[in-house]
This record gives sequence, structure tokens and C-alpha cells, in this order.
Amino acid sequence: MIRGAIVHVINEQPLRVDLREMPSATDGCLVCTNIRLLNGRRPAFVDNPDSWVLLPLQHVRFVEVPASSVGGAESEDAISDAAPPAGAAEPEPEPDLDLDEELLRRIRET
Repeated sequence: MIRGAIVHVINEQPLRVDLREMPSATDGCLVCTNIRLLNGRRPAFVDNPDSWVLLPLQHVRFVEVPASSVGGAESEDAISDAAPPAGAAEPEPEPDLDLDEELLRRIRET
């Protein structure tokens, strides 16, 4: 059970739900329960808060799953402090851009 996932439905407010399992690429629906708004209130379209609901994935923009809800997931601090994999090259710093003074003058004038 994945608790506290946030489902972003197209053209609707996000919903906080509990998912039975992580959705896969072959799923057509998102199976969830305990649907509530982000402020904790029950939406008007939910009659029984204990029922399981199928949300068609064609109406879902994306799903946020907290790292703490996924079994075996590392915390964000551990991920950010981790050393890069062996053999990984350091990213090259981006070069400083020379700004065109003529362009900046025209931008200021408009």
C-alpha cells in the first residue's frame, strides 16, 4: 500500500490518495482508496471513503509518490550526498556568455 500519493487530474484540483500498488506502463486505470483533497476534506463526488476507486489514466496528468511511501527507497539526503558512480565524468562548467551591448541597449529602450 502506498499512502499519501498525490494524483494530478487534468483540469481538476490534485487529490491525495492511497494506492494499492505503483502503476505500470500497461495499466489503464489507477486503483486508489481514501481519496481526499489536499486540505484533508473528502471531495463531493466520493460517497463512501472506504471504497476502491478506478481513475482512468487518460484523465491523470501525473502521480506524485513520496519517497517515504515506497518500500526500500532512500531518503533525498542520502541520494543527494551519494558519490557519483565509478567512471562517471565530471560535468563541464557552462561557459560565461558574452552579452551583446547593442542588444541590451535595444531591450532597455523598449
